[in-house]
Amino acid sequence: MTSRCRTVRAGGFAMVGAVALSAGMALSAGMARAGALEEVVATPTYDPAPERSARTGLSLPVGRCVNLGNTLEAPNEGDWGKRIDDRDFDRIRRGGFATVRLPVRFSGHAGKEAPYRIDPAFLGRVRHLADRATASGLNVIVDLHHDDEVMTDPVGQRDRFVAMWRQIGTAFASAPPSVWFELLNEPRERLTNATLPDLWKPALAAVREENPERPVILGGGETSSLPSLVDLELPDDPFVVPTFHYYDPMTFTHQGATFIHPTPKMGAHWNGAADYRRLADDLVAVQAYVTRTGRVPFVGEFGAMETVPEDERAHYYATVSRAFASIGIASCAWAYRNTFPIVDGKGHWLPGFPDALARPLDRQEHDARSPG
Repeated sequence: MTSRCRTVRAGGFAMVGAVALSAGMALSAGMARAGALEEVVATPTYDPAPERSARTGLSLPVGRCVNLGNTLEAPNEGDWGKRIDDRDFDRIRRGGFATVRLPVRFSGHAGKEAPYRIDPAFLGRVRHLADRATASGLNVIVDLHHDDEVMTDPVGQRDRFVAMWRQIGTAFASAPPSVWFELLNEPRERLTNATLPDLWKPALAAVREENPERPVILGGGETSSLPSLVDLELPDDPFVVPTFHYYDPMTFTHQGATFIHPTPKMGAHWNGAADYRRLADDLVAVQAYVTRTGRVPFVGEFGAMETVPEDERAHYYATVSRAFASIGIASCAWAYRNTFPIVDGKGHWLPGFPDALARPLDRQEHDARSPG
């Protein structure tokens, strides 16, 4: 069969979109299921580029990263799957990871009235896990997750939010600089890019009381989607880093997710020309943000649910992480074990992982690969 291809260049990478493929051109495993797609295309080739350096603020050495999701942000650890085991961190480090993100529902363990005290045992558990990750040689992102109260009433909940961050800041004041904070996961509802600065300012001030130079990560409204970067106003703080999340298209990544209404239908696939064009456009958008602001964001979450066939999940994780790595942007996979797993119940890596997860090259690697 004759192949008709066109090459689209955007931001230094090549994307090949083929509307027909010769028999000798390889498809990712499972992508050619009968009747799955009317138009299939060759997977674009993305070569990881050197990690970007920020002109404004920090560039975090995120590297290969994974979220320990659906654990500490559940109402109670273990409600949504297995608890975190101390041995997980050594396994993650051996898998070539540099960073773990710890999503934590601090608001579910804090008082409703002043002084909004966080349960010391729970706060101690978070510190223990961060210490264990650090001992394994990992960077740690401590992320305040699922604070639904502040989303719906940012003014009324501001004092509580600030008090929680003052306590977290005190608990981690002695932690090494490889522990980073993320003020709030996926702002939404009444927390928009227009209203977020009023929350960031006092919370960041509370953190800075005992952590004057600790990196602090901030995402925009609209659940920190990529478009939220466009007009995200960050505080005047040299240690602030922007982030965004990437689950596009959710009809594929969240098919069968009953926690979304309406639930995306099962049977969606991700390997069409439109999928790669959208990804190419998104890479251009990120590069435009970096050029305009001088800041270097990273993808704090991306992935596909366990309802998606394993080979298609691995293909998505590999392509998306390599795409962002090709413009020097790191990405953090969701979510290690529960719901969006990359390991099985016994802690063994699923087929294709962790090698499916790409990262930008560090400067030493880049220099070693450069000719001359």
